[in-house]
Amino acid sequence: MSGASGSGHHRDGGGRGPAPPRSPGSRPDRPALTVRSLIADEGLGIELTLLAGAAGLDRPIMNTRIQKSGLALVGHFHGIVPTRVQILGQTELSFLHKLSREDRLRSLRGFFELGLCCLILTQGDQPFETNSSGIGFFPVPELAQCAEETGTPLLVSAVRSSVTITALHALLDDRLAPRLRLHGVLVDVFGVGLLLMGSSAIGKSECALDLVMRGHRLVADDAVECDYRPPGMIFGAPAELLRFHLEVRGLGILNVKDLFGVTSIRERKRIDVVVKLVEWSKDTEYDRLGLDERYHTILGVKIRELVIPVRPGRDMASILEVAARNELLKNAGFHAAREFFGNVEGELLRERSQEESAVPPPVKVAEEGAPRPAAPHGPPRPPPPVPGADPPSPPSSAFRPPVDRGRPPPLPSRPGSGFDATESSVSLPRPRRRG
Repeated sequence: MSGASGSGHHRDGGGRGPAPPRSPGSRPDRPALTVRSLIADEGLGIELTLLAGAAGLDRPIMNTRIQKSGLALVGHFHGIVPTRVQILGQTELSFLHKLSREDRLRSLRGFFELGLCCLILTQGDQPFETNSSGIGFFPVPELAQCAEETGTPLLVSAVRSSVTITALHALLDDRLAPRLRLHGVLVDVFGVGLLLMGSSAIGKSECALDLVMRGHRLVADDAVECDYRPPGMIFGAPAELLRFHLEVRGLGILNVKDLFGVTSIRERKRIDVVVKLVEWSKDTEYDRLGLDERYHTILGVKIRELVIPVRPGRDMASILEVAARNELLKNAGFHAAREFFGNVEGELLRERSQEESAVPPPVKVAEEGAPRPAAPHGPPRPPPPVPGADPPSPPSSAFRPPVDRGRPPPLPSRPGSGFDATESSVSLPRPRRRG
């Protein structure tokens, strides 16, 4: 899935991916570097001197890797890549010096006939001597002879092999890095490189101008020169003619450096987030949770992508600032959306566990032969009697039926009282007759 810029969109994954598809107008450029330009490049940091083979100074260097060619001196040429810079150190030179002249010529001619782009000798602190014609009379003069015969540039470095290889690696990685030009605006917001992309007149330059007025830095407008840097990084820089300039409809071309000072611009910046600005549509579903990760592929590297709808009234500069802050939090290991949903799931699990603990335990079914549990109503049943044992005495609180002890004896009656004791205690005395 690729766009017009030779890049694709992905929902998951990260790091290096497959090589980007090539299409007309989006083909990555690999700049050419010749031996002549390598010697004259001030960014190398070390001095290279030409000893022989001036006829091949225009040979191209097409590989960023450096190769030490020790095994080639014994006739083992497998794995030698002619487009790489070849290096021989003091160890290899001392080995050649111990060989006979015929063996040296036979070994070196087979090596130089491979069509090497150049060969660099690292001498350390031992200077090389030259004659009046400029041909070196170092311990192995056959090197200069074979270089002149094949037109292979033979260079010498004044520093050791380790320093020379480090300097060459840094320069070649920069000069030979794959490049791609994209239509967009690159700004540095809180140290995060935001590449604004979208259709023409969507408001990319206006967003960049608003961010610059808030103290952020402009890197490139309209055309962003992207180049790959190991391991898995994409850097953006402005085109040479558009450097420090910003186009705003209605105002024209603005020089950001002159308007806002040198603190408002930057020469190059790593691209950390691709922000795709799209027109707002009510029929389109946009990401509202922040859990859906999208990636945009540039030169085989997947970069996190955000799709932000644009409509009148939205403060796009503030949204972009928050996007940069959120990216810094993600790089530090804090993902707000994932943490929020983790808290929600934890709360749901806690409520569910509380509901399960409030349910009474199930009633166990009694096994066969075991005493059955007492009924929920009525007095409990006594346990079965044990043979030969006294019957258990009832508890004090048990119900005792009344005992019929008969009628009580009659109370003695007093003579003349009119009360008959033989009558019931509830009988009334008989009335006396008058007269």
